[in-house]
Amino acid sequence: MFKFWGSQEQQAQPHPQEVSSHSWYPPSVVGSPNASQSMTPSSSASNSFNLQRPADRPHSPSPVSPAEAAGIIALLKDKSVDELRKLLSDKDSYNQFLLSVDQVKIQNNIRDELRKETLQLTRNNLDKEPQIMELRNQCRIIRTTELAAAQEKLNELERQKEETLKFYSPASFTDRLQDAMNKSEEESEIVHRQLLDREIDLGTFVQKYKKLRTSYHRRALIHLAAKTSQIG
Repeated sequence: MFKFWGSQEQQAQPHPQEVSSHSWYPPSVVGSPNASQSMTPSSSASNSFNLQRPADRPHSPSPVSPAEAAGIIALLKDKSVDELRKLLSDKDSYNQFLLSVDQVKIQNNIRDELRKETLQLTRNNLDKEPQIMELRNQCRIIRTTELAAAQEKLNELERQKEETLKFYSPASFTDRLQDAMNKSEEESEIVHRQLLDREIDLGTFVQKYKKLRTSYHRRALIHLAAKTSQIG
């Protein structure tokens, strides 16, 4: 039995009226030795085809799996030589046969499903466009109103923080102590003048004056310690 479709043992040239191969025909079918033996109904070597093997093609696609090849062989094994020649020479016949293969049907169905899902996702995105525009408008309003109010409040808090830090700074603390000392000194002078003017008795004077001078000297000591600490 002769080798059909790219056999390495068969070296006879193709008949001038026969078409050797087409670029659109799958190389997995053309170059399969098993397929050539199972699809050859005649033993005449003059009717064989010396087709180009997949290895000789510059851009041969990846070979199909054994299961896929077996499925294609099962579809071709009962076809006559004329039918096989027509598949090789007639592109429409080949396309019709290709579309009848189960693997191709599955791939086409998957492609159609993906296309439908993509179209549905696109429609959903287009339907959500008004909501997106509304959200953008709301964000713009927030930036121009609520954000401005929040920024103003933040600035006020920053100002209060600076005032608080300044109030409790060492320099501010010593200044307040000096003011308190001056106030105690003035109050002491007032009490002393009241005694001289006989506005208060001696017992009341001693009690008030002692309290004011004690407070004055306590603040003076703290003020001196704070000034010394700042200098150091």
